[in-house]
Amino acid sequence: QVQLVESGGGLVQPGGSLRLSCVASGTMLRIMGWYRQAPGKQRELVATVTSGGTTNYADAVKGRFTISRDNAKNTMYLQMNSLKPEDTAVYYCNTRFLSTMSGYWGQGTQVTVSS
Repeated sequence: QVQLVESGGGLVQPGGSLRLSCVASGTMLRIMGWYRQAPGKQRELVATVTSGGTTNYADAVKGRFTISRDNAKNTMYLQMNSLKPEDTAVYYCNTRFLSTMSGYWGQGTQVTVSS
């Protein structure tokens, strides 16, 4: 029933910044997260944020990315700074009740970091 729509992806040079947004058609669930999948690789966790404000980041993005959520707007954000070519991937928005559940997924937005 929950629908998620990502936006903000695009082409950026190494060292640049992008901000991704994810808008939920319904109320966001307890856990909101960003995942990404690069060509030839498995989908991996980027960051999560709970309704209580607890955040978790993959080691590869710590110190560079910031996840946040605005419950009033049913929107989640991913601020990405100091982007590297290795960050190139399709980024997906996800929301779920429990970490053991698959939850709901957006269609993804392409982020390409290249000079």
